[in-house]
Amino acid sequence: QVQLAEYGGGWVQAGNSLKLFCQASGATGNWYTMAWFRQAPGKEREFVARIDGSRTHIDYGNFVKGRFTISRDNAKNTMYLQMNSLKPEDTGVYYCAAGVGVGGPSPDDYEYWGQGTQVTVSS
Repeated sequence: QVQLAEYGGGWVQAGNSLKLFCQASGATGNWYTMAWFRQAPGKEREFVARIDGSRTHIDYGNFVKGRFTISRDNAKNTMYLQMNSLKPEDTGVYYCAAGVGVGGPSPDDYEYWGQGTQVTVSS
């Protein structure tokens, strides 16, 4: 099976940047679709971005489009999320996810999840 671990969360002021890392281990495949989700207290998990194994198909949630960039390094089994121009509404726990199939914006499309990393953006 696959294990995922997120790193890079923290506290920043609005307008600044953070870069998140997702390190995969175990029975990983370069063809796995990987994605980022986030969740604020009392709210449902929200789709952030998705990238397929070949790095040719990339999608973003409407609230982060134009500000965030998803990427992956298959040789290092690592996925990244570069977050620029952060806003207070970006605050939440960010989760790394992976799936065998062609994952979409639903959390149900992914069978492997990390533990999450907290991102806090202050005004």
